[in-house]
Amino acid sequence: MWGFRVYAYYNSVEEEVHHLLGKMKFMKLGSKPDSFQADGNNVRYAASELATDVIVVVDDIKFHLHKFPLLSKSACLQKLVATANEANNNEVDISDIPGGPSAFETCAKFCYGMTVTLNAYNVVAARCAAEYLGMHESVEKGNFVYKIDVFISSSILRSWKDSIIVLQTTKSLLPMSEELKVASHCIEAIATKACVDVSKVDWSYTYNRKKLPEENGNDPNWNGVRTRAVPKDWWVEDLCELEIDFYKRCIMTIKTKAILSNEVIGEALKAYAYRRLSGFSKGMIQSGNVGKYRSIVDAVVWLLPAEKGSVSCSFLLKLLKAAIIVDSGDMVKAQLVRRIGQQLEEASVNDILIRAPEGESTMYDVDMVHKIIEEFLMQDKNAETDVPEEHEVVEIRRPGVLSDASKLMVAKLMDGYLTEIAKDHNLPVAKFVDLAKLVSGISRPTHDGLYRAIDMYLMEYNISLYLDFHGEHQAISKSERKKICKLMDCRKLSVDACMHAVQNERLPLRVVVQVLFFEQVRVAAASGSSTPDLPRGLKDLNNGSRRSSRSAATNPEEDWDAVATAEELKALKGELAALRLSNGVGGSERNGSDKAAITKMKGLLKSKKIFAKLFTSKGGQGENSGSDSSESLGSAILEETKSTPSRNRRNSVS
Repeated sequence: MWGFRVYAYYNSVEEEVHHLLGKMKFMKLGSKPDSFQADGNNVRYAASELATDVIVVVDDIKFHLHKFPLLSKSACLQKLVATANEANNNEVDISDIPGGPSAFETCAKFCYGMTVTLNAYNVVAARCAAEYLGMHESVEKGNFVYKIDVFISSSILRSWKDSIIVLQTTKSLLPMSEELKVASHCIEAIATKACVDVSKVDWSYTYNRKKLPEENGNDPNWNGVRTRAVPKDWWVEDLCELEIDFYKRCIMTIKTKAILSNEVIGEALKAYAYRRLSGFSKGMIQSGNVGKYRSIVDAVVWLLPAEKGSVSCSFLLKLLKAAIIVDSGDMVKAQLVRRIGQQLEEASVNDILIRAPEGESTMYDVDMVHKIIEEFLMQDKNAETDVPEEHEVVEIRRPGVLSDASKLMVAKLMDGYLTEIAKDHNLPVAKFVDLAKLVSGISRPTHDGLYRAIDMYLMEYNISLYLDFHGEHQAISKSERKKICKLMDCRKLSVDACMHAVQNERLPLRVVVQVLFFEQVRVAAASGSSTPDLPRGLKDLNNGSRRSSRSAATNPEEDWDAVATAEELKALKGELAALRLSNGVGGSERNGSDKAAITKMKGLLKSKKIFAKLFTSKGGQGENSGSDSSESLGSAILEETKSTPSRNRRNSVS
């Protein structure tokens, strides 16, 4: 009975099936006028010259009807009335009929031959009620069940929007609607139409994203001929009307047909999440049914195409934020973390700002981003495959899959992310440093972004201490400050960043000296002059030389890692400005100015009182400076001093 038949059983004027282009399909049965009337709220009766002889009870409504028209078409009522007659009772109760009083009334009117109109909204209820009442061909030819089946197969399932409406109505009529396979046939019809070639799409559908009036049927001048190509995802918005269980089945059926691209499937899932998860577009979930939202998030994640790039990284991160809010399972979150890591270079800083769960002291979930970065870097690790070869196991390695461009984009992304999380007063130093170290192996042409993040962290920490009236925050120790600053390579700071760093009161003196010296080296290299020698005291300090005794009055290493004073920074800033000015003059004058600047720099490094303790102390131990190669300041500068003038002309330090 459920084949896709194009014929219908028509009974002259008794039946009429309407097929209007772009309109809902409906079928009229019967020719007699509707004579059902109400007596109060709980009584319905068929007006007739003949007295009623049976009462059918459905829930709290009593139908006073006649036996003959009912029993001639309903096997169920035949049995119930026979049983009631044996008990000398004229009342039967069918309160468990699917569709309730409304569906029964439709069936009863059909039995009386009255006009009945079926459409996408009531056809499933009528079908289930007719099945319950046993209104089959074995009772009477051309009975209600048969006519409804023909209407559904020849009209409803051929209409795109009617199929969706009918599928929605089946939920309230479970389990009978499933037993009759109404939902299954609707899902198959929907999936088949979604996969049809776009050139054959000639029915109405909803497509508001491009706001095309002729696509939505809202253009008064539309003559039925499409002037624009039908988009491949034309069906996406209409399916958003479905509840998640039916939506999941539709998408699964569509994927099984393997006709549509993964990008189109991904676009459908994105549209559904935006429609069904309130606040999803802003990376949050507004108050509502958490259990319902969790089922939606889990289903969307489960339906994601396996291929990389089928959905954007931004969408995946929104899903992860939603999964955290609705407390999805660990497997769902792990799957999202893995997928995000595979295409992290597409993300923006705002995308990866994941709020920390309730109860956490920090503002953002840094640990989750740490896992994502690890997944990203995992792609570039050599894959090890154990291959047995006689009595030995041989490891086969393949090169990483990450491009230099992808790595650089992620490094810049992390610089921006570190700058944002640095504003969190409660972010521990260890988490900041560990996250930055994850991408330290990625070579960047400039460390300005990392410097900005470090400066922001130190500044916010100072602010938190200033505003901490209860003593809850502890000042950053010299060793912690050194760890933070060691993350960046001073040789990779731009001119503007150097100018800022030299006057930055939050940086250790060690970093300020590094910045100042490497800027001097850069000026010399740009002008083609020789790189200046490193003062002996600074060499000794960084090479770790020791003398026989240590000054009891001062600790040179502590001075080296201490924060420079405003006076000292002012002096250093002036020297740097002089260096930059000398680099701007031309010809022989510029060379003369460079030499003068270099001479001034040497004098500064040897004579300024801020270095006196370092150069006159009886001992001292050098520390490694921050750089991609973890070189010490001494080794890095000595390498520069060994460069010849001709080499400096070819390769400037940046």
